[in-house]
Amino acid sequence: MLFSAAMLPDDVERATLAGRLALPEGPAPVLIRGGAVEDMSRVAPTMADLIERGGVESLEGRRLFTLEELCARAGELLLPPIDLQIVKAAGVTFAVSAIERVIEERARGDSDRAQAIREGLEWRIGGAIRSVVPGSEEAAALKRALIEDGLWSQYLEVAIGPDAEIFTKVPVLSSVGWGAEIGIRSDSDWNNPEPEVVLAVDPEGRAVGATLGNDVNLRDFEGRSALLLSKAKDNNASCAIGPFIRLFDDGFTMDDVRRARVELVVEGQDNFRLEGESSMAEISRDPEELVRQAMSEHHYPDGFVLFLGTLFAPVQDRDEPGRGFTHKMGDIVRISTPKLGALVNRVTTSKAAPAWRFGIRDLMRNLAGRGLIDSKERKT
Repeated sequence: MLFSAAMLPDDVERATLAGRLALPEGPAPVLIRGGAVEDMSRVAPTMADLIERGGVESLEGRRLFTLEELCARAGELLLPPIDLQIVKAAGVTFAVSAIERVIEERARGDSDRAQAIREGLEWRIGGAIRSVVPGSEEAAALKRALIEDGLWSQYLEVAIGPDAEIFTKVPVLSSVGWGAEIGIRSDSDWNNPEPEVVLAVDPEGRAVGATLGNDVNLRDFEGRSALLLSKAKDNNASCAIGPFIRLFDDGFTMDDVRRARVELVVEGQDNFRLEGESSMAEISRDPEELVRQAMSEHHYPDGFVLFLGTLFAPVQDRDEPGRGFTHKMGDIVRISTPKLGALVNRVTTSKAAPAWRFGIRDLMRNLAGRGLIDSKERKT
């Protein structure tokens, strides 16, 4: 996979991008602006520091190289654009994903049963779910009607009820970036990518930028039981984020997130091609509301990133009629939207993907060895 200008925002000349590179001395936060890549390690040794600082236009970094030079070396340099932030995710935030989760639950992870259930369920509740506002009186009335029909599900509760599904996706520092292999559990035989917009949030709960992510879903695991969510979501190399966080400014705001159309292309070694699109305009809960619910009564001193969910639910048959879609090893997954660029990863198993070995202690030792952290109290 080659990194090119096509992987960057269409208006990159107007954008301020925050990222993380693997430099010889260790991981370094960088800013990309004005066609140059700047190492920000001396003023913000971690991405958590850089995101919290705000006002990056006043920060001066060490110029590393041009944007063109970065593109030529991206394969060896790019890391996920987060480090100490908690990785949170919002599930079932679109009507279609709610229906698909109910199908998974009723099929008990069996893809052979899914199509018949899908046809009946969409006919009965598809339109109603799309039009209802979560937590409203209309939503409560729909819930009562579905209970009477024997159609209620825990997934519909988080789709139209007052409380969103918010969960922790993976541990700190375990995400992978652009160009890395993304992992599917080797014992899963029904799974799919989840192309999503991901918000970067500071410790005070303010969204300060956005990027792209792939929140891989194992439909067979979660379909058997919602209590298997952690096995379905938290696996080696199962979370891809990148390539960069685009910081909010006059040229890129939360309204651009609300209007974003996220495109997905999956290309297999078997010549299979899957295309899909997720329109953020159809999200059931506003991104700011999802941030508020993720923040809750908790405090995240290093901030967090939040996957906003996806409209995309692949039902296109890949092999046998009625079997729907599932990944095969070697699939290339491309997630893109004009103002954020493109995130590209190759699918492998979590067992075969490179083991995650660089943890928080390693990062702290590296930063201390470079003289980038000390015992001074953090400024607020």
